[in-house]
Amino acid sequence: MSSPNASTLTKSEAANEPSSDTRIYHERQQLQLCLLHALNNLLQAKEFTRLELNEIADGLSKAGIEESSQFTSIVFKQHRNVITGNYDVNVLIAALESRGMDVMWYDRRKGSAGLDLSKYGEQLVGIIANYARRRYISLWKSRHWVALREIGGTWYNLDSDLAAPRPLCDLDEDLKNFVEMIFSNQGEVFIILDKDDSRNSSDGVKYSVN
Repeated sequence: MSSPNASTLTKSEAANEPSSDTRIYHERQQLQLCLLHALNNLLQAKEFTRLELNEIADGLSKAGIEESSQFTSIVFKQHRNVITGNYDVNVLIAALESRGMDVMWYDRRKGSAGLDLSKYGEQLVGIIANYARRRYISLWKSRHWVALREIGGTWYNLDSDLAAPRPLCDLDEDLKNFVEMIFSNQGEVFIILDKDDSRNSSDGVKYSVN
């Protein structure tokens, strides 16, 4: 069952192309729950809930360093904000590990031109990126999670801030521009792979949460 902020579009509705049976699941932004939306958009289903991500984040906090103050403990927990969400990369890694996937950090030193998606074959699930942005006339600085993946033979930007999924019509050029935008805004790019097929890659480092 779709969440209230989710929509399911046909490929033609998203890309303004001829009729297609391919359907695209797309959650829209609420609060600072962009990681939740990015995960579900990546997996094309309501795979995770806010409650599950909260439990993952709190489990990581218990296993790590205790919060430094009572206020931090109540509101700004180590891996999330109690009120808005705002989950960190450790929650991303742990969440995807729980679904049998690996998170590979893409080495920015290779630049946008060095990202070759074809090398991953069927093990490639998609891409999740995180970058800094300013909102409300640059008064509020935060970080934002975005998912990209291939659906029905076309790659889409499934950013929860978009009104609808945005197709990467020229994959090489559009992906290059996307990665450059991420890196120019203090961002990171993560390649998501099926764990069963994961192999060591020269593109980056595989992350895990112990």
